[in-house]
Amino acid sequence: MTSKIVVNNIEADSGVSTVTFAGDISVTGSAGALSATSVTSSGAVTAGSITVGNTVINSTSIGIGTTTTAGRTAGVGTAAGTLVYDTQVGLMVYSGNIWQTVKGNFVATGGSEDIAGRAGYKVHTYTEPGTFEVTAGSASVEYLIVAGGAGGGSGGGGGGAGGYRTGSITLSPGTYPIQVGGGSAGAATHPIVVSQGTPSFISGPGISSITSTGGGGGGHYANPGSPGGSGGGGAFDGGAGESTTGGTGNAGGYTPAEGNDGGSGYGSPPTRSSGGGGGAGGAGTPGSAGAGPGGNGQASSITGSSVTRAGGGGGGTIPGSASTGGPGGGGAGSAGDPAGPATPGTTNTGGGGGGAGGNNTSAGGNGGSGIVILAYEA
Repeated sequence: MTSKIVVNNIEADSGVSTVTFAGDISVTGSAGALSATSVTSSGAVTAGSITVGNTVINSTSIGIGTTTTAGRTAGVGTAAGTLVYDTQVGLMVYSGNIWQTVKGNFVATGGSEDIAGRAGYKVHTYTEPGTFEVTAGSASVEYLIVAGGAGGGSGGGGGGAGGYRTGSITLSPGTYPIQVGGGSAGAATHPIVVSQGTPSFISGPGISSITSTGGGGGGHYANPGSPGGSGGGGAFDGGAGESTTGGTGNAGGYTPAEGNDGGSGYGSPPTRSSGGGGGAGGAGTPGSAGAGPGGNGQASSITGSSVTRAGGGGGGTIPGSASTGGPGGGGAGSAGDPAGPATPGTTNTGGGGGGAGGNNTSAGGNGGSGIVILAYEA
């Protein structure tokens, strides 16, 4: 025969600090809560919630409360497997001889911040120069760094895309300068030489600068493309069967490569066709019967959505149809004589500008500016 004691309340009295039960404890009622300094039972304890100090256990969660580093090291939870939340460090577990971080309390600010686009991550996007400020903790941070693309040539090749680099690096408290490279201007007329796009980078305490090289300029009439993160396309030439070379990519010499070569130009009157600028995902196409399209860009989902960047600019041609820019912000080339201005690379993609057709008087498109994106588990 079993027996039970039913009470509405058990209150502490002076001289009584512990209540011990040999069997199960069941707490029921509208609240169903058990709150005590110390409860000992050899059986099961059943309650809607159990509160001990700052720690709360209920049916769907456990709130372990908080402590400081000083409180933790003073002896809070010395049993192996004990969890605490240190407000200065994060969630920690005691291994039996040391406290180990389970989830670091990494705090950083800078750029345009987003916690909704990529589940479980905080993303910082920079479309202009700034700083990444780490004020607490240490964490592995993913990066995407795209340099500025280069402009296209006049009567010339498509601009090369800005260098494209991805990876991860561990960052600790400190200030990390961020540079977002601008695109270079396309050539207004022949014989203006197109400059390389501006590099993008992150630098700071304890790390080497991680830099992407600006795109190589598209060659102007009868001249080769320039080297860069991705190389510029070679210009068309007026001589029969003559050609110009595309600029080489991966000017920074990185592994994996930050970009690809530009396509070569071609001259065989009446057709004169320039090469496309190189892109992060592929080389620019050489000119032949028509101008070469720009090289493909590279896709990344660092923000939570797949976006393609760093496409090469398309080459210019006489006569024929305009060439396309590479997917990822590459500008289209222009065609004919006279020819209209070529299309610029897309802002914040590092796309190369299109090369212009025409008799050396049409303007190449400007290169697109770069971007820097950082992401880490939040």
